[in-house]
Amino acid sequence: MEIAITVAAVEKINERTKNREGYLKLKYDTDDCGCAVNGVIALWFVPEIDVDDIAIETNERTVYLEKVKVVFFDEEMKIDFSTTNNCFQLKSPQQILNGQMGLIIKDKTD
Repeated sequence: MEIAITVAAVEKINERTKNREGYLKLKYDTDDCGCAVNGVIALWFVPEIDVDDIAIETNERTVYLEKVKVVFFDEEMKIDFSTTNNCFQLKSPQQILNGQMGLIIKDKTD
């Protein structure tokens, strides 16, 4: 699996996570979606990674994904930032996986 992060996305990630320690994670979020196959890909900044997370090296930093949820992602993806919509986007050559992602910053108590 390949993930690239655009310059615009790197700048926004750094701006929003300034002075925080943690990990960037693409989370297949199924909360309030009905069942495990209905979900939305979200961009999280987490204080700790889970034991079942896998690391994907990118051009900028390591991004983590839940091993059991890899099936919901494409083999080649790009994390971008849209200044028009003021949000992150996850794209692949085949599709837009999420065109309006926020960056959810999780704390240890979440």
